[in-house]
Amino acid sequence: MLRYSVLRLLIFFGVLSLLWLLGLRSREQEIPLLALSALISMVLSYFVLARFREETARQLAAAVERRAEAKRVKAGESDEAAEDTEADGGSPSQYR
Repeated sequence: MLRYSVLRLLIFFGVLSLLWLLGLRSREQEIPLLALSALISMVLSYFVLARFREETARQLAAAVERRAEAKRVKAGESDEAAEDTEADGGSPSQYR
């Protein structure tokens, strides 16, 4: 995730620098410089960083799945403990 974000920023600042070197330097051109830099860097990032974006998406999906599995396991353990206590003839609050 961090690598992809840093690469996006590097592309943006690279395009910004290139446009600045090409002549968009005056005070009146600051907003167009930033807007054009953002637009060009988005298009470049879409094509150039496709592999990194897919890798980042896979990592995020795996992390979400691990968290969901951990929640299911934790919920399952809680349910099993309550069922065991009930099967033994006691109530869960009895042991607290």
